[in-house]
Amino acid sequence: MNVIVGAGPTGSATAKLLADRGERVRIVTRSGGGPDHPDIERVQADATDGARLTELTEGAKTLFNCANPQYHRWLTDWPPLGSALLTAAERTGATLVTMGNLYGYGPVDGPITDRTPLAATHPKLKLRADLWREALAAHEAGRIRTTEVRASDFIEANGLLAFGLGKSLLAGTRAMSPAPLDVAHSWTSTQDAAHALVTVANDQQAWGRAWPVPTNPPMTVRQLATRFCEVGGGPPARLTALPYPVMWAAGLFSPMARELRATRYQFTAPFVLDSSVTERTFGIRPRPIEESLLEAAARLR
Repeated sequence: MNVIVGAGPTGSATAKLLADRGERVRIVTRSGGGPDHPDIERVQADATDGARLTELTEGAKTLFNCANPQYHRWLTDWPPLGSALLTAAERTGATLVTMGNLYGYGPVDGPITDRTPLAATHPKLKLRADLWREALAAHEAGRIRTTEVRASDFIEANGLLAFGLGKSLLAGTRAMSPAPLDVAHSWTSTQDAAHALVTVANDQQAWGRAWPVPTNPPMTVRQLATRFCEVGGGPPARLTALPYPVMWAAGLFSPMARELRATRYQFTAPFVLDSSVTERTFGIRPRPIEESLLEAAARLR
């Protein structure tokens, strides 16, 4: 049995992947939501309650952390959740496998690899690095088994296409991009993230390390939008990059827009994920980006 905390895009994709393989899955969320599948049990619970999460994880071989608190609440919500996950993993013996991201690296000067240091200093970015450091320390002390996979911005959901850009492109109206249009950026598939999570969970050589999710070569926002329109059957892409002062002003009214100021560096200079070590070690490759773009279009429609 596997326990998954979080029913967002990666949690749901991981749950369905496991269930389709014939494995039992228990998915834990505050709302009790999750995919509808005969082998997926949906449980409504507060995952920050270490005792309750431990109870729900008893007998599980893997505890997947696919939680995603609202970005402007990270500093409030992540610490108790991270503590509860460590407690449940230690008390039950389930392997803790975390869906991570690239925030902990901070600004970088070249491609991000498995050897790139976690050097973020901004409190919100450093938080994700600190959560991993705490889990790794518990692993090295023999208290738990853990590993993590790290993805760049997602293509199908919770990414740039999902936040207004994709709908405008499909409708043939001018799309306003919050990011510069011609800077190389890596885009990861949620399906590849789920595949990576399941792969590292079941391979002992993965434990005690973090792994980049297999990701296709980088594309600029303009290239991504152009290919999205071609694949999704929309008219040719029409794009305009919003000036930064407009984005900054939006933060006066929107907590999410305000918090995204901290990650603007990811789009103003090349931000590239090198996943070759994961691909070599486990023999897995990213799925063709056209498939991910088709899924993104279908979600938006």
